[in-house]
Amino acid sequence: MTVRRTTQAAIEPDHLVVAAASLASGVDWIESGLGVRARPGGCHAAMGTHNALVSLGRRVYLEVIAIDPESAAPARPRWFDLDDPALRARLAEGPALIHWVARTQRIDADAARLPELGPPMPMQRGEYSWRITVPDDGHRPGAGLVPTLIEWSDPARHPADSLPASGLRLVALAGEHPEPAPIRDALAALGLADALKVSYGRTPRLAAMFATPRGTMTL
Repeated sequence: MTVRRTTQAAIEPDHLVVAAASLASGVDWIESGLGVRARPGGCHAAMGTHNALVSLGRRVYLEVIAIDPESAAPARPRWFDLDDPALRARLAEGPALIHWVARTQRIDADAARLPELGPPMPMQRGEYSWRITVPDDGHRPGAGLVPTLIEWSDPARHPADSLPASGLRLVALAGEHPEPAPIRDALAALGLADALKVSYGRTPRLAAMFATPRGTMTL
């Protein structure tokens, strides 16, 4: 992973990505685990996916995402490794927290620091439009531990603003990776070293801790 270090404006967590073999199974999984039912979001025509959302507080949310069986398959690999056979096999066993997305107001400059993030591409879902980094092969940077970057077209509008209060709040993110040092370097290059703590683990893994009405819970 090539890292270019420079001073940058603040980048902050925007949303978590839970993937599922079907959107319904992902929504049920979140409700079972966190006690909240995700609200339908919409379709991403360019990627052939659809989603549902849960508020995690001000300008932070959880996204449940799945391949949309009613959408045409895109001409390119879908984002977040959703076309990867290994991830598909994993999701066949149940939904999983696979990735996170961080918000920036200068996506071109920030993406240039980590070429693995891929180029920013324009996207739209309903009334929202944004630019988001997507590698050409659709893989998750750092096996899901290095965030995808997003820049909302209208900084004054954010999907979390229109979501009902869920009673959930993101407390902490943590990760494991067999080679944690390059992951830590990449996070530091984005100014996110304190947002996600990474330790050694035999396989890459992302975990999130939430404050909920039921107490502290983890995905």
